[in-house]
Amino acid sequence: MSGPIKIDDLAMTYAPYPFGVIAPVFDEKLYDELLSTFPKMELFKFHSQHGAKYSLSERSNREQYEKFIASHAAWREVHAFIKSDDFIFTVLDALRDHDVDLGFKRSQQSRGKRIKKAARSLMRGRLPSVEAPLYSRFEFSALPAHGGVVTPHTDAPEKFVTIVFSMVRPGEWQDQWGGGTDILLPKDETKSFNYMNKQVPYDQTEMTASVPYKPNQAMIFVKTHNSLHGVRQMVGPEGAMRRTLTVVIERG
Repeated sequence: MSGPIKIDDLAMTYAPYPFGVIAPVFDEKLYDELLSTFPKMELFKFHSQHGAKYSLSERSNREQYEKFIASHAAWREVHAFIKSDDFIFTVLDALRDHDVDLGFKRSQQSRGKRIKKAARSLMRGRLPSVEAPLYSRFEFSALPAHGGVVTPHTDAPEKFVTIVFSMVRPGEWQDQWGGGTDILLPKDETKSFNYMNKQVPYDQTEMTASVPYKPNQAMIFVKTHNSLHGVRQMVGPEGAMRRTLTVVIERG
């Protein structure tokens, strides 16, 4: 992939649902610049929907988010790339190359292709289906290292792929604090089909794997009916934050 994000070193796991790890994901110099200019906490908005998370995004403090992106060249570059079709379909192509085919191809995204499909439906006497294009967005996120938690959930139905980039310097985070993204299964098998993103308390889940919070690493996973994941309550010091960049590919 040509651009600021590298996905060449993707290593996949397939059970209980497809997830993978990419490392390194940024050029070292760019990663240092992104860390140095990561947004200050006063720009973030607190959310309690899935635990205790601070967010800055298109949907959370949008005005501050747009001002921040516009004022930092490195983040403008990353933002523009993530918003591009090239990024979206390089990610989807990489997943397909690893036997995870979500059924989307680059040619399907073009406006002309969608118009032709609608025209064919009209010629056959059928109402055309309006298929929204794929798009991507990202969110600056932060969890307090002392007590921060993300309650297990499967993600909203409109999402297809989520990528979580760790934004931390070497030596800045201690493994014993926690902070890994846990891959989970519900203990009650009747809760196994959870496409609509119902939360499941941690004590009602079993962990099958955990992707640790490491520098210059991205964790990618596919939204499914059982893509249950979370961050167990952390035990780090007051004031420390688990900072991430979360990218979502979804239908508009």
